[in-house]
Amino acid sequence: MDVILTVTLNAALDITYRVDALRPQTTHRVAGVAERPGGKGVNVARVLHALGEPVLATGLAGGATGARIRRLLAGGGVREAFVPIGGESRRTLVVAAGDDEPTGFWEPGPRVTADEWDAFLGRYRELLADAGVAVLSGSLPPGVPRDAYAVLVGLAADAGVATILDADGDPAYLGVRAGPDVVKPNARELSALHGIILGRSVTVGTVDGAVDAAAAIRALGARSVVASLGPDGLLAAAGERVYRAVPAEHVAGNPTGAGDAAVAGLARGARTGQPWPERLRDAVALSAAAVAAPVAGELSLEEYERQRAAVTVTELR
Repeated sequence: MDVILTVTLNAALDITYRVDALRPQTTHRVAGVAERPGGKGVNVARVLHALGEPVLATGLAGGATGARIRRLLAGGGVREAFVPIGGESRRTLVVAAGDDEPTGFWEPGPRVTADEWDAFLGRYRELLADAGVAVLSGSLPPGVPRDAYAVLVGLAADAGVATILDADGDPAYLGVRAGPDVVKPNARELSALHGIILGRSVTVGTVDGAVDAAAAIRALGARSVVASLGPDGLLAAAGERVYRAVPAEHVAGNPTGAGDAAVAGLARGARTGQPWPERLRDAVALSAAAVAAPVAGELSLEEYERQRAAVTVTELR
């Protein structure tokens, strides 16, 4: 069975503090602490594992923090094949205060040497032999070339492996030009990527604007574009068709990791050849269930099934 390979080049140890209220310039007593392996691709892998999908997480991990990330993945039953590096993997801190939007602090990540990057590329080529889909997600740590995702997309294509790209800025732009099967930006990333293509700053604020931006990204090289529009669901340009998938209700909670849960649904659909409307229905429901969960990378399968039954998928073109 072909596995879904998730790539996280800037893996993190995610720490969530729960407090009654967040007040600047004062001391807080933390009511609860959660520690999880993180980074976008790792979150995708954890959701896929919860769904019972064959998944293997890879990327770069170093130091005591990297070792902790790998131990937590193994302890959660997620298979991993991270390549060790000399630098210390980063941590991310989320402060969740009641029903307020959480506050996040993201460390930049370790510096990766040219030899370490070459070692990863060699391992990635080996892992592609057993993969059906490769998910390429997240930021690049210092030292990794800007065209890293373009290189990984190209190697996957040479191996006959479909790719899903979820990145930002120049690495996303260069990756799109390499022709990934799916690009999955959120609303801000969609605006930024469209702006890079046009050579000027733009804001995608409407569904029609999102359709135009998706068309420009497809013209640049992506086969399909699935854009997260937050509580307004997903917009997908797949081939000659454009779909909108919308949840039945607004879900309150922690949006961190919601986009990664959507990517997990898209990856499962790509592996099984699921039709696009059903693939999008899954992605929206998984995203909503992730928002309802307190920690990124986790969700209730019962909540996922409840949400899935109520998602509306409409073909716009």
